[in-house]
Amino acid sequence: MTVTVRRGRRLRRPAAVWAGVLLAVAAVAGPARAGAETVTEYPVTTTAGAAPFGITGGPDGAVWFAEHDAGRIGRMAADGTVTDFPTSGPDTGPAEITVGPDGALWFTETAAGRIGRITASGGLTEFPLPAAGSGPAGIALGPDRALWFTEATGNRIGRITGGGRISEYPVPTPDASAGSIAAGGDGALWFTELGGGKVGRITASGRITEFPLPAGTGFPGGIVAGPGGMWLTASGGPAVVRIDYTGRVTRFPLPGPDSLPAGIARGPDGQVWYADQAGRIGRITANGALTAFPVPDGAGKVPLRLAAGPGRAVWFTELLGNAVGRVRAG
Repeated sequence: MTVTVRRGRRLRRPAAVWAGVLLAVAAVAGPARAGAETVTEYPVTTTAGAAPFGITGGPDGAVWFAEHDAGRIGRMAADGTVTDFPTSGPDTGPAEITVGPDGALWFTETAAGRIGRITASGGLTEFPLPAAGSGPAGIALGPDRALWFTEATGNRIGRITGGGRISEYPVPTPDASAGSIAAGGDGALWFTELGGGKVGRITASGRITEFPLPAGTGFPGGIVAGPGGMWLTASGGPAVVRIDYTGRVTRFPLPGPDSLPAGIARGPDGQVWYADQAGRIGRITANGALTAFPVPDGAGKVPLRLAAGPGRAVWFTELLGNAVGRVRAG
């Protein structure tokens, strides 16, 4: 199947809202820096403007990623070889992706309002949400072996079983614009609320608790479990923020007025890593020590999401660079 992508397309809303895709060009100063030679980049496809978005390490030793503006799911081997698998159409808007308990890859289709499932051989199944225009965004495997996802415009948290049965739970804050979601170390799932400036917690039974973030935090972005609680990126400041399981918040400011942190993940080294849309990949320790890995010619490429992958490395998507990058984690 040939997919044609128009050059220069904007990211479809609501994905553009909850992802917080902002562009900046400047130099960073302050944290320890690693040489640019530690970063390797691989082109995603010959089709310009695929807009690689979410990424995850697959069970097959490759990394899998969503091509938001091409309506495809990509598989990248450790040597950078790419295989593309089309969804049901070029305008489905694949966004975030994760590994399910069945060894398949599960992903959100923000524009189409569906949850997708794709096997390692490319077998595709798509599950429509009950309400149109729900804008499924983040997705994560829960402790109950179901997939949990956010609905950015539907203002709900959803749960889908391996057989496609969907349950939904309303977010108490109106227009919360729930974005990323991740399993916590406390048996619940945690999610960010871009519109509400909060972090939410949902139990397996659907009970939601919300924790307001301090004034000036800005828009919370990605979220992941790490040392001492949940770690998230925040545009206001900007900073990486840790919230413990009682709701206590610790803020770690990022140096450089251009920093725009987006995705966040646990690396194979056990540390927390984040993508800086200004052209860097960052690593932060439990006590807040930072290391920055500049992306070559990173201004304008927009590193967006990242995940642990093959080669004991952190792999990341370049939303506008039409590439997937790799940083050695140790």
